[in-house]
Amino acid sequence: MLRKKRLRDREVEYLAQLNSANQEITFLNERLKAENFRLSAELKVTRKLQQMILPKDRELSQIEGLDIAGYMKLADEVGGDYYDVLQTNGFKIGIGDVTGHGLESGVLMLMVQTAVRTLIENNETDPIKFLEVFNRTIYNNIQRMNSSKNLTLSLVNSHNCKLNLSGQHEEIIAIRSNETLECIDTINLGFPIGLEESIENFVSQT
Repeated sequence: MLRKKRLRDREVEYLAQLNSANQEITFLNERLKAENFRLSAELKVTRKLQQMILPKDRELSQIEGLDIAGYMKLADEVGGDYYDVLQTNGFKIGIGDVTGHGLESGVLMLMVQTAVRTLIENNETDPIKFLEVFNRTIYNNIQRMNSSKNLTLSLVNSHNCKLNLSGQHEEIIAIRSNETLECIDTINLGFPIGLEESIENFVSQT
């Protein structure tokens, strides 16, 4: 009888522990669902903001003598892809990519778009000074964020039927009027943005 009582007591104690563990698991699952919902909402907002600041058809159609097309298909996770076409004294095309994916990369991409447009509105035309000031701005923000992100960025400037290319990104493919292809490497035209405080000595143009 005493042995049966001890077994029942152990069984009751075990069931109580199991119930407590189940309650804790349920509580943690609810917290995880709430956190996932919050992160999902943040990513949706960031993705929406990225789409809102892409160049619009009406802007592109105002650039005379050119047909310009751009397309961005966003992945499930927010990325740091950036491109913009801006009319200045001629036009400027910016294209770049922030390292990694997720909310942090998406937010940095928004900073990039704002900083580029600010420098253009300030009529900064010198490509070396442009990228140096731009880099310092982004670098200081990355330091404030305590982030390890950086990005590539190339700028194509057009004025009087002449193109100038500066900054480091992927190769540029030029199709000449005689239908020959030319690949222009950008590795020596710049330096990753936000990696060092100053990149002035690394920037050039072609």
